[in-house]
Amino acid sequence: MIRSALSYARQVALAMTDARTRALIVSHTDGLKHGAGDHRLALEDATGYLLRAQRQGTDAGLGSYHLTEGWGASYPETTGYAIPTLLSAGDRLGRADLHDAAFKAAAWLLGIQRPDGGWQGGRIGEDRQSVVFNTAQVVRGLLAVHERTRATPYLEAAVRACRWMIAVQDADGAWRGSNFMGVARVYDTYVDAPLLQVHSITGEEHFRSAAWRNLEWVLGQQAENGWFANADNTLRHNDRPITHTLAYTMDGLLECTRTTGDERWAKAALKAAEPLAERYLKDGVLHGRYDARWRGSEHAIMTGCAQMVIVWSHAAQLTGSSQYREAAARLIDQLVSIQALGKQGPPDAVGALPGSFPLWGRYEKFAFPNWGTKYFVDALLCAQGGTSAR
Repeated sequence: MIRSALSYARQVALAMTDARTRALIVSHTDGLKHGAGDHRLALEDATGYLLRAQRQGTDAGLGSYHLTEGWGASYPETTGYAIPTLLSAGDRLGRADLHDAAFKAAAWLLGIQRPDGGWQGGRIGEDRQSVVFNTAQVVRGLLAVHERTRATPYLEAAVRACRWMIAVQDADGAWRGSNFMGVARVYDTYVDAPLLQVHSITGEEHFRSAAWRNLEWVLGQQAENGWFANADNTLRHNDRPITHTLAYTMDGLLECTRTTGDERWAKAALKAAEPLAERYLKDGVLHGRYDARWRGSEHAIMTGCAQMVIVWSHAAQLTGSSQYREAAARLIDQLVSIQALGKQGPPDAVGALPGSFPLWGRYEKFAFPNWGTKYFVDALLCAQGGTSAR
């Protein structure tokens, strides 16, 4: 704890030495200013950040910007699922440069696939083992490019990855040994969705059955009030998971229903989405963590907020509920307002969402994770009447 406090103090001190960074931090002390904002401009600015996140490095992957440490190395995982976002945003904005960025990212990912068929966890240069969750997110990107180009290498790589994932699946349907922390987590519904996509393309039954086994395991982790056990990306705080991983779980379930037509998965997602919408509309803030009684704690996590806009948007389409529509509309406007504060800060951060609001919250403090802005773009696309990138 002392080491963490010293690191935090050092980052604050460094950040305050730069005038623009100082102005950005001060803007976060004033609390959230609500306003509709210009969603089209927000989309342009957010995609601009994603392009910078790719262009700043020595490869075609996406890194993230930190206020005191600068740009970091690329993440194969988040580069993978940024590809459908870049393609969809390019369609919406009529911008070929976003399409080009997606194709370059996919070609780079093909070149770094591991011999076992997976992709590494973490960032390039960290030399981590292949991880199931991360690999599945790269599969999303490769499938999106294959759909556009029909180039066989992308599908072949995706199929090889899926074969590795089902080979390391545990008998009860969960993934442990080849996954982050070596423990089973319900947010692997976000693995099931691309497995089902590959099944729909290839017809190989073992992809569908592997996804089905995991989905059944996930349903067994859900409480009567909709809360999911084993939903956090830590061991220490698994009793109050973050909205980021809760939203992964719900979004993955909704995707699986859209792919298979089986409504059980969507019903489980809605069972969790509804109490969160109720809490948000009552409190005016989506907290970073929620315990088994849906009691919130910690500062808002921007990635989780953007993801919940997507979940609530799809929930509104499924149910026609005005509660979901209102929650999604309010939250996207909050996110647009938070993004706009970034224009007071360093140019590299403009267009991005911070890890937390305020900037010094626990999740990715003083940083602008590329995945948060990816989901913000998806949320904006939803809010403008479309569907999020998959």
